Parts: sequence; structure tokens; C-alpha cells
Amino acid sequence: MAAGSRGRRPWGSRLLGLLGLVSVSVAAAAWDLTSLRCSFGTFCECDFQPDFQGLECDLAQHVAGQHLAKALVVKTLKAFVQDPAPTKPLVLSLHGWTGTGKSYVSSLLAHYLFRGGLRSPYVHHFSPVIHFPHPSHMERYKKDLKSWVQGNLTVCGRSLFLFDEMDKLTPGLMEVLHPFLGSSWVVYGTNYRKAIFIFISNTGGEQINQVVLEAWRSRRDREEISLQELEPVISQAVLDNPHHGFWRSGIMEEHLLDALVPFLPLQRHHVRHCVLNELAQLGLEPRDEVIQAVLDSTTFFPEDEQLFSSNGCKTVASRIAFFL
Repeated sequence: MAAGSRGRRPWGSRLLGLLGLVSVSVAAAAWDLTSLRCSFGTFCECDFQPDFQGLECDLAQHVAGQHLAKALVVKTLKAFVQDPAPTKPLVLSLHGWTGTGKSYVSSLLAHYLFRGGLRSPYVHHFSPVIHFPHPSHMERYKKDLKSWVQGNLTVCGRSLFLFDEMDKLTPGLMEVLHPFLGSSWVVYGTNYRKAIFIFISNTGGEQINQVVLEAWRSRRDREEISLQELEPVISQAVLDNPHHGFWRSGIMEEHLLDALVPFLPLQRHHVRHCVLNELAQLGLEPRDEVIQAVLDSTTFFPEDEQLFSSNGCKTVASRIAFFL
């Protein structure tokens, strides 16, 4: 289940300082290509070619312990894609502890929605550390980000934007996206309402862990935990976190997020599942000594129960390489 178990990690897009210049050249090149196959249509789908069967199969096989996230993502995405005239873009916010599969699931969405996957020119990935590292440059970042999003949506309204590590983003920057996420942003004949925005953060992870821990202590089955239990605590965690990109944001206040997607903490048998997946990807047969060595080297918490993996499945691949 780890983001590295299939090798589809989101790739970094261009350096922010070149956003304005690059967006123009990318837009021009992409427009030349897409206009040929879309010139007779009213809306260009670019290389958008959803494969829900493949997505559901991959999620079922490689993502363990996330019944809520898998069901919510597939249901929401299907409804959005099958709607010929959505009222607004699809906006998903993924929350949970490190290593629980947020980045991996987002990479799967790109892979099964676009023919080019994460390498598609219509899939755009942003990281605070890479693209917005200096809070003192915030005004420039706002201008460049707005220009980049608007330029790429003008080229192709059916675009995917991934924003990673939202809990490391300087608050205020995401407000430039506010007009793009609602129901009224249509410019130059482009239907921006068919775009997809995905935001990823660890915020809410501790609160989700606490709900799952209390369920375990009450002998409730993990699959009995409902979205209704988790949505309020995630939302409050975002609102209370001054380091989150949505802190005091109109995006939250106007309920422009279509779904808060919770990722639950991983237990020992989930980590074992990740080890088996990684061995299979390496073309290796399951080896009990390797599996046990990885589990023994993994830190679990809380201290008394030793229930959840501290890093989820994030370090499984490197640990396997060490013990082979």
C-alpha cells in the first residue's frame, strides 16, 4: 500500500520561478496537439481516459486498511466523471498519518484517469518545499500560481492538480484558487468545472488515529468506523492548524471541498500486506524471515498497545532491501 509499492510517485513539476514563462510555452505546445483532435468538439478531453475497473482493482489489491478512502474516492470520482455538466470542479482533500497511502492513491488516480498518468501534460503536481519555499515571496507565488492554473485550464479544462503537504504551506496562497473551485469560473469558453483538484496533508492524522484507537479499545470492528465520525474532527483540525494552507480560508468557509477523505492508521497486518506487495513487485516469493524482520524493525504506537505503525508503510521498500 505504500506510495512506493508500485513506483508511481507524483513527479515534481517546473520550478516556481519559471512558472509564468513555462506555462505559456507548455500551453502553446499542448494547444497545438490537442486542437487537432478536439477542433470539432465543444470541449476538449485531452488525454483523459478514465479506467475505473483498473482503479478499483489496483485499490483492492494494493491499498490495505482504507475502506473509507477507497469507497469515497471511487464513488465521488465516478459521479463526477459521469456527469456531463458538473456544477463545479471536483475538490478532494486527503488526510491521515504519514505512510497511510495518501500520495499513493493520488498517483493511482492520475494513472487511471489520464493516458499519460503522472507524466501527462494535464496532470500538475505542486510541493511547498519545491515550489513555495520562501514565505517572503508569497505575493509572487500567488501571481504565478494563478497564472499557471488559469493558463493550463485554458489549454485543457479536464486537468488534474495535486497539492502535496498542505500542512507545510504558508496560509493565504491557496486563496488564489478560490475562484477556480466554485461554480462560476468560466473563462475563454473553457469549462473549468471539469477540473479535479486534490489536496494532501497529514493534518487530522492524530485525530483520526484517536478515533480508530477508541474503536479498537471498545472492540468495534475497524470497518464499522464511519465517515460521519471522522469528518468533523478532520475539519476542526484543519481550522485549528495555523500552518495548514486552508487555515482561515474561504475555501473551507464556503464548503468548496467536496470530500474530506480519511486515511486510517495502519496495524501490523496491514504492514505485512505492504511487505508482501513489495516482494511481489520485486518478483520475489514471500520469505517469512524477511517479512518478520521488517515487522520487527517497525515502530508501533501507542506505547502500551503497540497498535499502529509510526510510519505506516512508508519505509517498507527500504527495509526489505536491507533484509534481503
